Amino acid sequence: MTAPLAFSDEVRRARADARPLVALESTIITHGMPYPQNVETARRVEAQVRAAGAVPATIAVMAGRIRIGLSDDELETLGRAREVMKLSRADLAVCLASGRTGATTVAATMIAAALAGIDVFATGGIGGVHRGAESSFDVSADLQELAQTRVTVVSAGAKAILDLPKTLEMLETLGVPVIAVGQSEFPAFWSRSSGLEAPLRLDTASEIAAAHLMRARLRLPGGQLVANPIPREAEIPREVIVPAIEAALADAARQGIAAKAVTPFLLQRLFELTQGRSLAANIALVLDNARLAAQIAAEIVRHRQAES
Repeated sequence: MTAPLAFSDEVRRARADARPLVALESTIITHGMPYPQNVETARRVEAQVRAAGAVPATIAVMAGRIRIGLSDDELETLGRAREVMKLSRADLAVCLASGRTGATTVAATMIAAALAGIDVFATGGIGGVHRGAESSFDVSADLQELAQTRVTVVSAGAKAILDLPKTLEMLETLGVPVIAVGQSEFPAFWSRSSGLEAPLRLDTASEIAAAHLMRARLRLPGGQLVANPIPREAEIPREVIVPAIEAALADAARQGIAAKAVTPFLLQRLFELTQGRSLAANIALVLDNARLAAQIAAEIVRHRQAES
C-alpha cells in the first residue's frame, strides 16, 4: 500500500518536468493568524517561491489525503476551517484514518515532503527545547524529525521563545547540521542575533544544495537545518524582544498554559506586547525563507542534472 498522497495539478506538472519544489507547512494558516490574513499570507509565500524559480507545495490533511499543494479553493477552505488538528508525527496517521482536517507542523510537513520526494521545506522557525524542559520534558518533535527525515529545512532559526542553547545542544546530539546563512551567529527568529555561535556556516544556496546531496551520497539519515537571519529591515532587536518574551512566558506560567497550547499562547501574547510588530516580522522572515528555499531547491535540481 502506498501513502495517501494527493498532488495538486501544479505540483503534478512540476514533478513530471523535474522542476524544483518547495514544501510549505499549513499550521501558519490554521493556527498562526486569523482569517483572511492567514490565506493572504499563504498566497504571498507561495508567490515568493514562484518568483524565486520553484513551485510551492503547501501541505495539509484533508478528506483522508495528504494534500501536496493546495488549489485556491482548498487554501480558502483551510483558512476558514475550525477544529483543525495540529499534526506532528504522533497524530498524522490518526487524522488521516479518521478523515479529519489537519494542519502540518514542521515534523509532519517533513514527513509528507519526504513521501512526495520534495527535498526542501520553508518555514518560519522550528520547535525545540522549551524553557524549563529539565522538569517538564517539553521538547518539540521537530528535533527528532530533523534527525531522521532527509529534508532540508529553511527557517529563521528556532523560535526565540525556546531555550536556544539547549535546542542547539540537542541538535548536535542528534547529529543535525545547523547551518547559518551569511553570518557566524545563530539567528533568533525575530532577531538576527542570539549571542550563540552557529555550528556551521554557508553563504550560498549552491553550497547548501551540495551539502544536502552529499548527505544522501553518504547515506546519512536526517535533514539539515538552515538558519536564515530575518532581513535587517524587519528584525526586532534583542533588547526589545527579549523583555517581551520574558513577560509572555511569565503570563503563560501564571495561567498554567502547557503542552501544544504554549506556542500559540506565547505568539499571541507577543503580538499584543509588541503592538503587532512580532507578526509583521514573522511574515517578513517567512517570505525571505521561501525565497532562499526556492533557490536551494533550484540548485539541487541543477546539481543533479550536472551529475547525470
